[in-house]
Amino acid sequence: MNFPLYIAKRYLFSKSSNNAINIITGIAAIGVILGAMSLFIVLSGFSGLKDFSLQFTNVFDADLKVYPANGKTISFQDNLDEKINAVEGIISYSKIIEERIFLHYRGKNHIAYIKGVDANYPKVNSIDSILYFDNWFTPNKREVVIGFGTVSKLSIGTYDYSNALEIYVPKPGVGQITDPSKAFTKQNAVVSGIYQVNEELDSKYIFSDINFARSLLKLEEDKISSIEFKLDPLVSEESIRNQISSIFSEDIIIKNRIQQNDALFKMLNTENLAVYLIFTLVLIIALFNVIGSIIMMILDKRKNIKTLFDLGSKISEIRRIFFLQGVLMTTIGGFIGILLGVIAVFLQLKFSFIKITSSLPYPVKLSVINIIVVFITITVLGIIASKIASSRVREKLLA
Repeated sequence: MNFPLYIAKRYLFSKSSNNAINIITGIAAIGVILGAMSLFIVLSGFSGLKDFSLQFTNVFDADLKVYPANGKTISFQDNLDEKINAVEGIISYSKIIEERIFLHYRGKNHIAYIKGVDANYPKVNSIDSILYFDNWFTPNKREVVIGFGTVSKLSIGTYDYSNALEIYVPKPGVGQITDPSKAFTKQNAVVSGIYQVNEELDSKYIFSDINFARSLLKLEEDKISSIEFKLDPLVSEESIRNQISSIFSEDIIIKNRIQQNDALFKMLNTENLAVYLIFTLVLIIALFNVIGSIIMMILDKRKNIKTLFDLGSKISEIRRIFFLQGVLMTTIGGFIGILLGVIAVFLQLKFSFIKITSSLPYPVKLSVINIIVVFITITVLGIIASKIASSRVREKLLA
């Protein structure tokens, strides 16, 4: 029999004759439970916020996107179509022309980006998920789709043929501008629909047919700004990257969905790490109660410890008793705390008790990785705390 473990369990689950020690032990156990529960709930909340913040990437950003390494455009020759279609794993792709523009409508102005897309764009990105009102633009017509942010800034509606949306872009060239009226290329367009993704993107882009954007920017027929790809999820992304790189003769940059939003991903991951470290510090403070309760237990059991020592137990074995007691307390307390945290998160997912607005529940996510992280954290800290407390068992204590 492993007698240190047996005695540790007896000390943990049986009441002491000293009521003060029972109270201290109870407070320590509750502190561990609440600490583990709080850490799990906070991590689940940030996981939910991360998914909520990034949900637009699944409908707005392509699986892969090719950019020019130098300059603003890529040369897309006719023979590239056959080469790209021959790459196994590419479901569809869309050619994009993108540039900064100036919008004017009935005395109101707004700066945005025009995103000219071809007929394949709906196969690459789900426009049904972002289109909120009316229709997607008709190809080869002077129609655009704008976001809610642009609508509010320009006070513009759809299919207003009496007041067209004026789109301006600087003409390419060098030298000083001597005649401002000739410095811009202007095109008129009618808004055919309104999209909604998030506050930033709703004001950033307007969508148009690629030929309309090419005409506005005076680009050559074989020039585009980027290419967006939809991939087969069962095919290796790295393999497709290598094949795409070999197709283009000029230098290109290939980014996946995460890399297209790397700044946002880094910010969210940094916030998540910061919150984890802060609540881990709170958990460390709570574990000081565990150290205190074990030391008090050592002092209370001095006679029992001396008896065990006289019967032949080694100091290391006696230390192991209180070490195991602390480990059991933190492990069991952590398990109970995680269980309560899982219940709380599940109830939030099911009934939405906490809401950001009247119609938007606070996002949370039940994740196995969060359970593992919290359990490992509480176990490691519990082992350290138990080791510190059990080291107080020394020979002079038995004198």
